[in-house]
Amino acid sequence: MQRHFDEELGGLKNDILRMGAMAREAITDSVEALKSGDEAAARRVIAADAEMDELELAIDNKCLNLIALHQPMAGDLRFITTAIKLNAELERIGDLAVDVAQRALDLAGKPLLKPLIDIPRLAGLAKRMTGDAIEAFVRGDTELARGVVLTDPEADELKRAVEKELIYDYMMKDGTTSDRAVPLLLAARHLERVCDHAVGMAEDIIYMVSAVVVRHHPEELSGGRI
Repeated sequence: MQRHFDEELGGLKNDILRMGAMAREAITDSVEALKSGDEAAARRVIAADAEMDELELAIDNKCLNLIALHQPMAGDLRFITTAIKLNAELERIGDLAVDVAQRALDLAGKPLLKPLIDIPRLAGLAKRMTGDAIEAFVRGDTELARGVVLTDPEADELKRAVEKELIYDYMMKDGTTSDRAVPLLLAARHLERVCDHAVGMAEDIIYMVSAVVVRHHPEELSGGRI
C-alpha cells in the first residue's frame, strides 16, 4: 500500500513538472509573439491555454483522491496540499501568458515603439523564478525557494524601468504613442505578476519543507529558521 502511495506521489511530482514546463513555454511564446508582432503565434498561445486548464483539473482531482483514499499525515499531507496550491499558481501563470499574447494582438500590424529589452529580461526572470520554484518543490529545497523570494525586488525594478521609459520617454512627450505604449505597459505588469506567483509558490514550498510560514513574515527568511 505504501509503495503504491509513493508511486502516486511521484506521478504527482511529474504532473507539476509538466504544468510548470507548459507555463514557462507559454511565457516564452507570448513574449516572442510580442517582439515579432506574430499574430498567429499569439493566437496559438491563447488556444494552448485550454490544455493547461484541463491539466489543472486533473491534478486537483488526483490530489483530492490521494487525500481521500490514503488520509496522509504530516509531511505527505503538506506535500499534497502544496501541490494543489502550486497547480493553481501555475494555471494563473498560464493565464498571464495569455494576457501577454493578447497584448501582442493589440500591437499586431503596428510598428514597435522601440526594440524590446527590459520586457524580455523580465520574461526571462519570470521563467527562471518559476522554474526554480518547481525545482525547489521536487527537491524539497528551501534554499532554492528562498532565492526565488529574494529575487522578487529585481522583477519589481525591471517593471518600474519599463513603466518609466514608456511613460516619460514616449507617452508624455507624444500622446499619439499611447496605443503602442499601453500594451507594453500591461505586458510588463503581466510578467511581474508571474514573478509574484512564483514567489507565492516558493513561500508555500518553504512551509511544506520546514513548516515555517514566511508569507507576510519576511523576517523569517533571514531569521535562521530556514
